[in-house]
Amino acid sequence: MQTAKVKAQDIVSSAKEKMKESSAKAHGKTAKATAATHGEKEMVKQEEKAKKTQAKADEHQEKAEHRANAATRVPLTGPHGGGHHHAPAAGAAVDPAYPSTGTYPASDNKYI
Repeated sequence: MQTAKVKAQDIVSSAKEKMKESSAKAHGKTAKATAATHGEKEMVKQEEKAKKTQAKADEHQEKAEHRANAATRVPLTGPHGGGHHHAPAAGAAVDPAYPSTGTYPASDNKYI
């Protein structure tokens, strides 16, 4: 269940990163179109590149946080995940066919 949750969070992070990259690209195109000098166009190009790089860095940071959250998961409790088993009640009747000493009843017959 944890890995599915992490994968879903990673998909969301990737989608956000792609959206940020495309908005940076669109902003860069409009800024290049309105730039008057070569220096302004170069500055817009560098800003677009920086925004894309920042989007990638944010995505990697979010993915690392997802992994960290998955690693610090809370152990299960209850009958299936508690990690301990209850001993038989004191004074409970013991079935002679199934002794608690770990030995099996001697039987020549393979099938009873």
